[in-house]
Formats: sequence, C-alpha cells, structure tokens
Amino acid sequence: MLNNTPTENKYILEWIEEAVALCQPERIVWIDGSEEQAELLRKEACESGEMIKLNEEKLPGCYLHRTAINDVARVEGRTFICTKTKEDAGNINNWMSPDECKSRLTPLFRGSMAGKTMYVIPYSMGIVGSPFAKYGIELTDSIYVVLNMLIMTRVGFDVLDALGDSPDFVKGLHARAELDEEKRYIVHFPEENLIWSVNSGYGGNVLLGKKCFALRIASYLGRKEGWMAEHMLILGVEYPDGETKYVCAAFPSACGKTNLAMLIPPELYRKKGYKVYCVGDDIAWLRVGKDGRLWAVNPENGFFGVAPGTNEKTNPNALHTTLRDTIFTNVVHNTHDNTVWWEGLDKNPPAEAINWRGEPWDFRKYDKNDKSTCGAHPNSRFTAKAVNCPCISDKFNDPAGVPISAIIFGGRRARTAPLVYQSTSWQNGTFVGSIMASETTAAASGEVGVVRRDPMAMRPFVGYDMGDYFAHWLNMGKNIPNPPKIFHVNWFRTDDEGNFIWPGFGDNMRVLEWILKRCDGSVDAIESAIGYLPHTEDINIDGLEDVNTDTVRKLLEVDTESWLSDINNIRSFYAQIGDRVPAELYSELDALENRLKES
Repeated sequence: MLNNTPTENKYILEWIEEAVALCQPERIVWIDGSEEQAELLRKEACESGEMIKLNEEKLPGCYLHRTAINDVARVEGRTFICTKTKEDAGNINNWMSPDECKSRLTPLFRGSMAGKTMYVIPYSMGIVGSPFAKYGIELTDSIYVVLNMLIMTRVGFDVLDALGDSPDFVKGLHARAELDEEKRYIVHFPEENLIWSVNSGYGGNVLLGKKCFALRIASYLGRKEGWMAEHMLILGVEYPDGETKYVCAAFPSACGKTNLAMLIPPELYRKKGYKVYCVGDDIAWLRVGKDGRLWAVNPENGFFGVAPGTNEKTNPNALHTTLRDTIFTNVVHNTHDNTVWWEGLDKNPPAEAINWRGEPWDFRKYDKNDKSTCGAHPNSRFTAKAVNCPCISDKFNDPAGVPISAIIFGGRRARTAPLVYQSTSWQNGTFVGSIMASETTAAASGEVGVVRRDPMAMRPFVGYDMGDYFAHWLNMGKNIPNPPKIFHVNWFRTDDEGNFIWPGFGDNMRVLEWILKRCDGSVDAIESAIGYLPHTEDINIDGLEDVNTDTVRKLLEVDTESWLSDINNIRSFYAQIGDRVPAELYSELDALENRLKES
C-alpha cells in the first residue's frame, strides 16, 4: 500500500505500515500542503456533508463544521501521560503505563479506518529548518483534521526533506472510530515521541500538533534539551521611535489572553505612535539566544479561538482575522445569507438559523442563563490563518524568533492580587508563576470564588511531573545570562459591590507600559511584601473617565489578610503536586509568609 511515497525515511515508513496494519484503511493519501490538494479535500468534505461552504462574497474561503454533540471540548479526564513510572508523570496528570494503555487502545484502533482514507500529514511546529522547528506526522481518517492542520501548522513535503533519514519526529495517530465518549482517549507517550487519539473529532483532541505536541510532548522535550514550551501569548509593543519590545504572557482560561495578544492601544497611545503586534496568541517556545537573552517563537501557524464573545468591541483583530479562509466549528448557521453567528457577536441574531446541533434555532427562546438554549456551543471555535490577522507581527515568520523583555503571569482574583507587581528575581518569578490562580465566576459551574491553581497556565499541559517542571524553570534561570523580568497582573479586581475596578481591554496597554519601563530601568518601584509595586503616579490614567489616583491606589493595595489566607491553599497545592516541588519554592513561600506577617 505504501507505493510511490515522497520519503524513503525507514522510521516513517515502518511506523505508517504498522498503523495501516492496525487501522486497515482502504487507501492512503499523503498531504503535500498545496492549495490544489486542499481545495479538492474541501469539495469532498462539502459533498459528504462534513463541511458547509459559506457565503463566498461575505466570508470568502470560509466553511462551517459541526462535531458530534458528545464531542465538543477537550476531555482532561480522558487525557493521559503514559510514562514508564507514575512518578515521572506526576500527581497532576492522569497516568497509565505504556503497556496498559496500548493494550487498552489497540482494539479501539483495530479496523477503525476500514473503508476509509488514511491521510498522512507531515507538519512542522515552527519555521521549517529553523533552530526552533520540531517535526511531526499525523495519521488521521478525518478531512476536517487535515484542513485544520493545514491552517494551524506548516504542512508539506519540505518537512520530509528536513527530516531526511532522522527518526526525530513526533508520531501522531488519530481515528474517529465510533466517536464513543466512553472509549475516548487522548494519550501521550513522551518517552517515545508518540501521541494517540481515538473516538474524538473535536479540534482540541485531534489536532495533534496543538496542545498534544506543542505543549505536552514539547514541554518534555524542552526539559530534556534545555528549552521551554509554554502556554503563552507573544506580543510586540512598537514605540514611537520605531523600537519594538516583546513580552510573553500566560493566563488561565477566561482571563483575557486572546484580547491581550491582539490588543489595540488606547487612542492617546495611538496618536503618539505606539503600535502593538501579535506574534502568537497561545503557545511560545523559548530558547536562550547567542546574545544571552531568551528568544521566543510561536510554533503554530494559525489561531484556534473561542467564537462566543468575540466581537468588534472585545477583539476586533480576532474578528477580522476570521472573515476569510476560516473553518468555523459549532457556531450558528445563518441560513438567510449563508453566514455564521454566535452569542456575543452582535445584537442581531438571525431569524432563519440552524444551531450547532444542526437543529432549527429560534433566538427568541434563548436564555443567557441556560446554556442549552445557545445557538452556538459555548466552546464553539474558529480556525483562522495567523497571516490574516490585521495586527500580525512582521516577525511572525522570522526563524530566529523575538527577544523577550518580560514574562507576565495573570489570574482572576477579586481581592488578592494587585493590578500589577514585579517579582524580585527569576527564582521569585518562578514562585509567582507556580502559585498562579483564578477564582471561579458565576459563569463557571460550582461555587463562586473557589480558587483553582493553574501554575504558569500549564496545569493541563505539562507532559511530566509538575514539581520537575518547576525545577526546570529554576534551572533555566541559571542558564539565561540576561533573563526577562517576571511580572504578575490582575485585570479583575473588584469593589465591594463586585464591579471590576480596572477597565481592561485596550487600557491594559497602560500596565504594559509600566512593565516595559521597569525592564529598561526608566521607572522606580516600591518594595512590598509580595514584590515591586508601581508608584501610583506611574500608571498612566490620562483620558480614563472612571479611574483616578485613588482608584489606582486601591488597585495596587496589597490585601495582607487575603494573602495570608492564601498561604495554606498554596501549601496544600504544593503537597498535592508531591515531593518533587523544589525546596527553593518552599523557601520563597516561607519568606513571603514572614514578610506578610511583619507588614
């Protein structure tokens, strides 16, 4: 079956032959990355009903797809790290031994592609041939996966050329099988550079270059090879004099990550000549450069964003990115003009519509407090080309990446964390990242105000023990001659009535300005129990109607009682991670507690 292959790499061919014998596809198609082949696949998907071509005048090159109704999100409970020992996977991850996992999943894959096509996707995370690049091959029976991978990664036979005879690639096998949620598994074998995904068609579970490779496997490779794979956006701030400085930032979900990645500066900054560019919205790979600084690339080639809530006000750049060459998943189909809609897009829901389940939808029956009445699924998605983003950086395709001045952590805290503070060192900054947390809101299920720890926003994505991950951060700090400074922000501080005090969105530029001034040493700071705080007057509030000096002072207050009550929660979380939490972080925690008590 493997005749006329575009590679003679025995490691690739032997692995594909094993997968073919297991899954038993009717035929094999190699994906070459060409537009001609992609267009044929789109037509085939539309003929089979897998995708719907949208209005070519209003949404050129755009398509709609619906997943199975039991398959709409990442499934952390069905996601496993399969290392030889449980200790190496750690307590935060689900673990299964490689032998047990393969014996359990092999029957699920057996014959799963009978009568179907197996697509072979050679892809690169990062620019092919760059120092950052890592290569993968995904085998799948889904045209939807192929078309999404063509957007999200760099696909083509140049990947095979770059690999040559090397075995150094990540093997990914995906089969939709029966889409049975009770038999759904997303499993990683970091010691084997191997990923298996079965019984899912949802992007987050089946686009194996994304979280599976670019974070879980890559974090393991980064520790082994001396670099970092992080759940971070990358943005550049261009100053009026033309100089651009870059930052990475990590936020848990629902904390404004995509909005910051595509930030539009307030008018007063734009008039002065400030510009902001997006290098990446989700994942950063970081290496120490020859100049001793930390350099970052976005290993992805597109955006896999949440549609609901994306609109002209919240994120115009993201919205405009989706207006061409985009695959929409589980949104509303406006059948009147063959376009799409989702909750939060605008206040004009379509009168003639099909919901994400494929059923007729009457917007008059929508109740925002009842998610089951939504036209679009709350986790509905757009897969869009990064090059179509209005604010994409001219460094997006630079194989060298960009030098990072600051790393920013953030969370959603009503009282505890101030608007912004700076860590006192790389070690202290690692501690700040390790205790990152967000509080549940009314929109989340369960009790409001519950603290969920999400270190570096990597809790679901570290491919090995979290304590070892912290140790890797500490070790990296010793190997970066000129490390970025590390900060923490909180856009979500509230007043006594529960209202947000800080305006957020584009006005977060005002905080970025202070952060970058701290990086170049042009502004002083106040030493506090938790780190360095801005002087009130150093946060620019010009043009803000509802924010004055007193407001900023409240935003920057260190709530000692809240911090002290948080200490036990942090200790409990460290205990949950286990005995591999580095002693340095316990020392940082003890020192923080002592400083808080003294203050």
